[in-house]
Amino acid sequence: MIIGRLRGEIATVGTDSVMIDIGGVGYVALAGARLLSRLSPGDKAELHIETRVTESSITLFAFESDEARAWFVRLQDVPGVAGKSAMAIMDAVSPAELMDALAISDAATISRAKGVGKKLAERIIGELSGKPPPMGRFGAFAPHTSMKETETQAPAAAGSRSEAVSALVNLGYAQADASKAVLAASRNNPEADTSALIRAGLKELAPS
Repeated sequence: MIIGRLRGEIATVGTDSVMIDIGGVGYVALAGARLLSRLSPGDKAELHIETRVTESSITLFAFESDEARAWFVRLQDVPGVAGKSAMAIMDAVSPAELMDALAISDAATISRAKGVGKKLAERIIGELSGKPPPMGRFGAFAPHTSMKETETQAPAAAGSRSEAVSALVNLGYAQADASKAVLAASRNNPEADTSALIRAGLKELAPS
């Protein structure tokens, strides 16, 4: 059985894991410090889960969004990046920050993660820079989602950037060029929606 999402009541929060109660059954999942700091016993929450099955164990990894889960999986495509390192990266940087770091080859941002040195960060950039972002569970790029059912969902800034990059790629621009153009556009206007980012990205890509 592969678990992809858990919705229920937080039972306990540990130093590196959380237990969520689903109909009287407690599921324990590993999680980063940033996610754990936002959870408290008694909270109603929805956790996005990556399930890893080996001959001797079943391990659950918890994330607050499917986007973070998808990046956790993608990072492990890089030689030398195992689950522990991928979790550390997703704990240290948001999906949006990771996308930006890959777009501008910013190894320093990735090496903020515990146990991730400069060489590994540079390898991650070398392997993933210029590639399309990971896909969500149902084929579309995983957008930001709220961790708690009661929270108001924030604007999906990273999702808008991803959609804008995809649109520019569909127009014939290289993935790396489109990513850099949209990143520059979003820095000039952090609140821009997808359409505005596409227009601004095209201006960035226009010959000077």
